[in-house]
Amino acid sequence: MQLILAGSTWISDRLRIVAVNGYCPLAMRGHHITPRIGLVVLALTPLLALISMAGQAAGYSPGCGQIPIVYGIPPWGFHTGPPIGETGSFARGHGQINLEANTVSGILCQEDRARNQPTRAITMTVEHHLVYHSHYAMMWGFPGNIMKIIIRVRASNDPKCKVETVGRATLFASYNGVRSDSVQFFFPAACRDHDHLYHGTQVNNQVPPL
Repeated sequence: MQLILAGSTWISDRLRIVAVNGYCPLAMRGHHITPRIGLVVLALTPLLALISMAGQAAGYSPGCGQIPIVYGIPPWGFHTGPPIGETGSFARGHGQINLEANTVSGILCQEDRARNQPTRAITMTVEHHLVYHSHYAMMWGFPGNIMKIIIRVRASNDPKCKVETVGRATLFASYNGVRSDSVQFFFPAACRDHDHLYHGTQVNNQVPPL
């Protein structure tokens, strides 16, 4: 496990999904399509369907590049700091939550950088069941809000950390004017390089109830 002291003011991130629709212009006379062109259309239809399915399957890319940084306070979210230099780690995420229904959703990302080595990056989504939440938690000697979630790797460039790997994350947000927030990731052995604890005065968490 690695302790990361990160620095930044709160910046949340929101995943934006862009749907791309394509079409194939056909040579037409009036409203008549020749039989040959009609056959081409029939032949292209399954191919276009496969392309569409592949695009949906590839809807996530590893790391934080696909998650635009936006300003504001989401229902839940965190930021461990800005993208770092040649070495270090950072993570961010945000989403929706319903405390009464014990449901949660969202997206997270994390990047690990080491000098003269490729960046290890993963993107995760949140499983809908909210494992645990409390307004009366104690961590680092201070009271605060806490939430525990299950996360699933959706994109990875780390050969050891496979897509669909399931892990956990704990988010703690101190209150009463104290800044001692933390974010901790827990993964099985194959993804243990992505086990990180972020804790420091500049780690910013939004954990309900706000």
